[in-house]
Amino acid sequence: MFRRREPVPFAFLAEADRFRSNVAPPPRPRASAGEIAGRWLLGLTLVAGLVGALILGMPALSTPSSTPTQHSQAAQGH
Repeated sequence: MFRRREPVPFAFLAEADRFRSNVAPPPRPRASAGEIAGRWLLGLTLVAGLVGALILGMPALSTPSSTPTQHSQAAQGH
């Protein structure tokens, strides 16, 4: 089930998998007000597009209930 690793000629390469650094990465820079506003605007645009597509597509998905259903003559046995 568990594979044995192949021997590596250099000891530091074999220990590289177990190495953990104690140096923390630098903190991420804070987003500016313009970047935050841009992300909100993009999100609102995507949501508005999906809602608009749903609203415009609903009439095409609904079946007309006012017209009687038409049956072919083959279904009636003629």
